[in-house]
Amino acid sequence: MDMLRVAQRLVLVGLVVLACSAFASRKVLYEKASPYTLVSVTEDDEGRRYLGFDASGALQSVVRPGKPLDLVLPYTQVSMAGLAYVPAPKRILIIGLGGGAMPMFLRKVVPRAHIDVVDIDPDVVKVAKAYFGFKEDARLKAHVGDGRAFVEAKRPAYDLIFLDAYGPDSIPEHLATVEFLASVRAKLTPNGAVVGNVWAFPPNSRYDAMVHTWQVSFKQLSEFIVPQSSNRILVGVGYEEKVAVKTLEARAEKLERAHGVPFDLSGLVDRGYTDATERKPRGRVLKDADIPKPASATTPSQAR
Repeated sequence: MDMLRVAQRLVLVGLVVLACSAFASRKVLYEKASPYTLVSVTEDDEGRRYLGFDASGALQSVVRPGKPLDLVLPYTQVSMAGLAYVPAPKRILIIGLGGGAMPMFLRKVVPRAHIDVVDIDPDVVKVAKAYFGFKEDARLKAHVGDGRAFVEAKRPAYDLIFLDAYGPDSIPEHLATVEFLASVRAKLTPNGAVVGNVWAFPPNSRYDAMVHTWQVSFKQLSEFIVPQSSNRILVGVGYEEKVAVKTLEARAEKLERAHGVPFDLSGLVDRGYTDATERKPRGRVLKDADIPKPASATTPSQAR
């Protein structure tokens, strides 16, 4: 076994051990196999609810029902850096629902925006509504379907697009290629931004390739570190003008004051920011042609 695989395995083992240890102290509210994975919902003594997929115990979402501003997982907090690029979005798209933490936060802080959320797994949508307080209304809509098909369908452009369908070592390949990102960029308004939650290496062996693919797909690319996490938040835009990090920080601070955001978004933006536009590429560009053909035409896509 080479050192790459050893490093990946050690990280994944560590994640599973930590997740399983925490799981032991929570009560199970729901557990059922969906068409795509094993979906589980647990709750701790403080009322936080946890969404998990498969049997590894790794967390997909953590929500305090009834408290939409309280984003628990650090990567969800840093993802809101997107609002520093587009402070008043009119239309938002999120690919990957999970427990609904991010769409519920956005519904609260940008109440006039129309928000579409897409997830391929119908059971995830049902569980988000039944256990996590996710509610559709006139401005917030959940759609069951493949994220790429939704993006490529004819519909109005979006000011902000969040790609939250990438796991630590399970990357929906058709949602990571340069062709897909070209379709995403084509769905942006001129001053819009795309925000992606991407795992670094380890455990994501394709991290360098994903960053390179984003670099060639957008005029400007920023990367934000997620504290105490292997997650990285990428923000791509289709315009060439650079936005100063101090401007981003000021916009984030204004958002905090206006809506009583209970975490230091401006600090996360300031401390975590890196301009990745000109970073030397260290991986290949991911392309549709490189995706292995399925063994059967009836094999379902695993994208969320």
